[in-house]
Amino acid sequence: MSHAALPPELEPKRYIEKVSLVSGEVLDHPILPKHLLVHNHRDYHPVDIHARHVMSRVVRETGDEEAARQRIRKRRRLGHRTAEVLGKALGKDPVRISKALFGLKEKEYYFRYKRHPLSAEEIATRLAALREQAVERLAVHRRDGRLGLRVLLTGGTGFVGQEILWQAAHDDEIVELVVLVRPKEVRDRKTGELLETISPAERGEKLLDHLWLESDQQRAKFRFVAGDVEQPLLGIDEQEAERLRETLTHVIHCAASVAFDDPYEASFRANVTGTLNALRFSHHLQGSEGSPFVAHLAIETSYIHGRQVKKAAREDEIVFPRNFYNNYYELTKAMASIETERFMLQKGLRVVQLCPAIVIGEAVTGNNRGDTKVVNAPVNLFGRAGQALSTPKGGWMDRSTGAMLARMACVFPGDPSAELNLVPVDRVAAGIVAALKRPQAVGRRVHLATDKRMTSASMVQIVEEELGVKVKLAEPTLHRNVTLPALTRLLKGLRQDKVARGLEKLATIFGGYSEWGQPVHEVGNDVELLGLSPDRPDTEQAFRMLCRHNRYVQRFGQVRDPDEISRRERIWRGFVQRLEERTERPAGALPAAEFRRHLAADLDVNRFEPREAATAG
Repeated sequence: MSHAALPPELEPKRYIEKVSLVSGEVLDHPILPKHLLVHNHRDYHPVDIHARHVMSRVVRETGDEEAARQRIRKRRRLGHRTAEVLGKALGKDPVRISKALFGLKEKEYYFRYKRHPLSAEEIATRLAALREQAVERLAVHRRDGRLGLRVLLTGGTGFVGQEILWQAAHDDEIVELVVLVRPKEVRDRKTGELLETISPAERGEKLLDHLWLESDQQRAKFRFVAGDVEQPLLGIDEQEAERLRETLTHVIHCAASVAFDDPYEASFRANVTGTLNALRFSHHLQGSEGSPFVAHLAIETSYIHGRQVKKAAREDEIVFPRNFYNNYYELTKAMASIETERFMLQKGLRVVQLCPAIVIGEAVTGNNRGDTKVVNAPVNLFGRAGQALSTPKGGWMDRSTGAMLARMACVFPGDPSAELNLVPVDRVAAGIVAALKRPQAVGRRVHLATDKRMTSASMVQIVEEELGVKVKLAEPTLHRNVTLPALTRLLKGLRQDKVARGLEKLATIFGGYSEWGQPVHEVGNDVELLGLSPDRPDTEQAFRMLCRHNRYVQRFGQVRDPDEISRRERIWRGFVQRLEERTERPAGALPAAEFRRHLAADLDVNRFEPREAATAG
């Protein structure tokens, strides 16, 4: 999309300004969304690609990221000096020579978020006042012992949303959870004819079945109402909106697009427009006479900080990353966070900002309610590739082609030292539910992340141990610019367009998160403000359980029916509980071979049913 075609309400310049490094003045230049991504500032010259490859090798050999940066700075200085000498000798512009020969370009500008007109002292004063209001409002509501928390949730049918429903069902202080759901249209795949419309109430009842919430008391907590976060006031009809004005204490805005490869416009609509509509709805509640409203909970992401490679991403601030954003998901979530801050500071809305890292399945079981996105996607891809290699089918040509394709799929663009911040979904939901009862968190940003990150190298090792698949780490820069284009051309020549698209999608989604120099997220408010345990989940153990879950429960994404996923996950949870009682150790801490021995004795994985001996007595 050209700059002229971008609607004014989607313009990045609403949030971001371009500043001269020379004069410090704001430059009135166009800012396109692509200018804000890391990919726009690299990989345009062979020397640049080689330099990044060398940096990656230095990090692997020394473990010293600063040494890599110093080496590349020395090379850049040498390149500029060489260009100056050649420029004098040839009578040419040295800047053009350095760019043409060495891929060197000097930015004369940087981006920053537009500064807030209030001073730091004024901001602190306003936020403190909002916290005091929230504490008082919740205290007043709690004085009557019959009153509990009544919460509106957007995104309740999503991965994190379902875990919030599960935890809310088991929380006595939450007496009602109103879940915003769109009616679901079922159409004929060939003709597009509308076959059926499933109402929010029907979708909700089925969702509660899948969550194993069977008692009348638990189910009575939930109401499922029609709405749409992309519509004004969330698309809720007036009669229902009036009822909510009189009863709601909180709004949890959890709806978002987590597609890392979505185009800018789609990400903006889902993440910024949806956030604005939710903020306006909460502000309307807060301003309604007699409303018991306490606070709005904004579910963001810890990756609103983008590519921070020199210092920790702090909870108390958001600055435009000098190393830009990996994708439009991160960028638009950061824009949404800025809108949230604007509603707090300019409109006085009481808000808690909660920022999860990369969310995976439950810490103990790996259960993920059938999710196949984000980290689940490469694990399932590796697992299916391993199956193809271990059980070849067809004639010699088919087997040879299948083996070649499977080996191609077992390449992951990742630097061994890259650290992934994975956080189990139950830890995230526990933080969200805790924030409902912690009004002192209003006006604060809380990272729901871990201080026990895992590297690409450990991820590959666990995949090999758990799935029996040897994944080869490919240096991200060379893979992105050399290996992947060659592979996709070969695959398309073999009429394997689907596999080619899969590899391209994998690189697009994970390429930015598997390079060295990943951000380190400051944590602390999850414990201090929300009261969560300081013993954060062990990422490697959680990832190990994710692999086991996807292998046996999901069969690497081949089991898709929600009813069957729910049945299997319930049996899986029972097995894990029995296993931990028997071994007196976390299931994720058991070596792969030992876990498989217990699994074989306890579960019939073909029928996915417990063996009689396992449950007897």
